[in-house]
Amino acid sequence: MEIALVLSLLVIAVVLFATEKVSIELVTLIMLIILAGLRIITPEEAFAGFGSDFIIIIASIFILGAALEETGILDFVVVSLVRLAQKSHNLVLLTVMLISGIVSAFMNNTTVTAMFVTPLVGLSKRINTNASKLLMPLAYASILGGTCTLIGTSTNVAVSGYMNKIGLEPVGLFEISGIGLIIFITGIVYMMTIGRRLLPSHEDQQLAEEYKLHKYLTEILVMPDSPLAGQLVFASDLTTLNFRMLNIIRGNENFLPDFRTRIEAGDILLVEGEMNDLLKVKETKGIEIMADVLLEKDLETDLIRLAEVMITPQSDLINRTVRDVNFRSRFGLVVLAVSRYGETLRSTITSIPLRMGDVLLVQGTADQLTRLRTSPNLALLDEFEALLFKKKKGLIAIACFAGAVLAGTLKIGSAQILPLSIAFLAAAILCIVFGCIGTGKAYKAIDWRLLILIGGMTAFGTAMEKSGAADFMAHGIVEILGPLGRHAVLSGFVLLTVMLTQPMSNAAAALVIVPVALRAAVEMQAEPRTFAIAIMLAASVSLVTPFEPACILVYTPGKYRFMDFIKIGTPLTLLLLAVIIILVPIIWSL
Repeated sequence: MEIALVLSLLVIAVVLFATEKVSIELVTLIMLIILAGLRIITPEEAFAGFGSDFIIIIASIFILGAALEETGILDFVVVSLVRLAQKSHNLVLLTVMLISGIVSAFMNNTTVTAMFVTPLVGLSKRINTNASKLLMPLAYASILGGTCTLIGTSTNVAVSGYMNKIGLEPVGLFEISGIGLIIFITGIVYMMTIGRRLLPSHEDQQLAEEYKLHKYLTEILVMPDSPLAGQLVFASDLTTLNFRMLNIIRGNENFLPDFRTRIEAGDILLVEGEMNDLLKVKETKGIEIMADVLLEKDLETDLIRLAEVMITPQSDLINRTVRDVNFRSRFGLVVLAVSRYGETLRSTITSIPLRMGDVLLVQGTADQLTRLRTSPNLALLDEFEALLFKKKKGLIAIACFAGAVLAGTLKIGSAQILPLSIAFLAAAILCIVFGCIGTGKAYKAIDWRLLILIGGMTAFGTAMEKSGAADFMAHGIVEILGPLGRHAVLSGFVLLTVMLTQPMSNAAAALVIVPVALRAAVEMQAEPRTFAIAIMLAASVSLVTPFEPACILVYTPGKYRFMDFIKIGTPLTLLLLAVIIILVPIIWSL
């Protein structure tokens, strides 16, 4: 009975994670309540993951990364190295991947990608290339660079913490560096050869005519004197302006128009179109954009500008609407339209819950837009100016980070100088004490949703063990693949992990599979640690779809299609899986 309950909860969680109808942290906490309420796990077991040292490590790394960004040192490094690479586009591509991969070996890859998106969009304009040629390699390199150290991804830290919890030796800080470097270099070689040729060249005109991507959603008010009044929706003047009609709001009624629907004065039309077409609306009598109140009669003047801004991973705007956050009064900007990677939105602008990676078309003064450079909530995509490099504080932040790495790895005799969690926590606190980052910004830098997810899924792993669900699944997999040998069983778990990372986060998928794989290893008298490390690495190389947060961040700015990721990411994922399946049993005995 308990096995059926736990597996049913797992299926429900996968569906909810995939659809995102309910936020992932809320799903995780509800699962814990159910598991503890049904006495499958105790309250202590349900919340043990939140008090684990690996949670402290992840939170501390978020703060250290934010401190490096706040001091301007990462911008300084990016600008300095990219200038050296401007001699050729191939050299730019190689430099982008090397820098992002190296940095992400010590920082969360989503954070690294978010920090590099704005500079690369600006760089692509300066060197006259498409952002699509740089942003996907950036995301892939950031993801693969995270496989080089224990702290490179939250998945590595979470799996290592789970291993320690059940009595296995945790993963060392640089234990996976050898195979991680091979994975990273394989990814770079692929992207510089095969991947580079497959990268799309999504220019605005090509995008509008061929793929109909990067569309904006906006609202248009039909004035009493508008010639649109009385026209059939799909034969109206808006059609000549390249707008696509989605919904009509008429009084208290919100409905989808059909071929018989006629436009009436006072209607609010929810339409989808290109940014350049929005400019034509102001030239048409009787039509007004009313996504928000415009600052001037014209969308752009000498003082007023249009710009694209992206919702960052740490933004407190996520899951909140433009109306909820009082966007205009808070940022001094008017939201004209919203673009979400390949998805057609059918709600009014002010009622759309914002997501990470959403791109907003905003209107405001140059000063108001410039202030966004220091905002943790929005990234300005139309240009890039490096933050003022605070050299002294930047060096302090680097010293704290390096000190934490050394103190957590070096040993005096047989003991470490400091436990890894204490070393990184001390480094984060020192950055705050020395003013590298303020306390408020330090709290905002932490991805609390990720910490809740990892802590909760750790408890779910405990539930799978106690209920017998892990034994049940492990026995089934061993029965099917066992006759083919241990290597086949390991390969099966690696492939299963990659499949599960499509609807779930990498960390959640790994924490679901690891308890099952460890049971299977014990049943086959194989080395459990080898299985855990293989699954940990497999969870970090799933590049088939753009659902990985780092890929979501580049989807809209790069104007990609869903198929772009499948076409480029699938061969690379299969290649990296082969590396893992072949090398892990050699490095760690099976």
